[in-house]
Amino acid sequence: MPVPRHVPVAPTHVRPLPAGGGIDAHRHDDHQIVYAGRGVLAITTDAGSWVAPATRAIWIPAGTVHAHRAYGETDMHTVGLPAAENPLGLRAPTVLTVAPLLRELILAYTRAPRDDTPERRRLRAVLLDRLRVSPRQQPVHLPTARDPRLAAVCAALWENPADDRTLAALGAEAGASARTLSRLFAAETGMSFPQWRMQLRLQHALRLLAEDTPVTAVAHRCGWSSASAFIDVFRRAFGHTPGAHRIPG
Repeated sequence: MPVPRHVPVAPTHVRPLPAGGGIDAHRHDDHQIVYAGRGVLAITTDAGSWVAPATRAIWIPAGTVHAHRAYGETDMHTVGLPAAENPLGLRAPTVLTVAPLLRELILAYTRAPRDDTPERRRLRAVLLDRLRVSPRQQPVHLPTARDPRLAAVCAALWENPADDRTLAALGAEAGASARTLSRLFAAETGMSFPQWRMQLRLQHALRLLAEDTPVTAVAHRCGWSSASAFIDVFRRAFGHTPGAHRIPG
């Protein structure tokens, strides 16, 4: 990741990002809640990458170096909170469920004039109350691989998520046995190889869907044998079908 900019205070605002646009590596002295009201937003840190559709938000702790990238036309809503105020008690980037009420609170708070009226303070208090009870989600998160052999396997699959070779076949190119790579996946990502590959495919699927790629094409480009198999996995991961995941901003 490039040398980060230091942005002293995490802003509270809404910022449109064009498809493929982004914000380079930077950090804030404050905590930040990042939410894509429209489109899909990817957050990258030294620890890996997270992808959030419109049913998810990402908590970014104060001081975390991170970069943003938009997939599809994206409205990025950010809520800054002082470092001393951590209503969720979270010390690492975390994906949160955004239920309809929390979504409307984030949209209203980030679009409202940034003044200190009683109405705005009440809005903020309700927003924080809803955040406290927002369920944590199993994130679409890809941890960064450190071992060069594991990194080579991850890079090959990143270039072609539909690659269905076994770990042994991938390891033959990377110079490591399947047993060694299995151990490295567990040690460096906290996941098995099948779990990591599923996370990779879901990340790519979210990006392609945000770019209006047809569901059948997404399924095949990301390695599912059929659209129905993809829809089933997507529904179990996100609670709705691929065609229903886009929420207008």
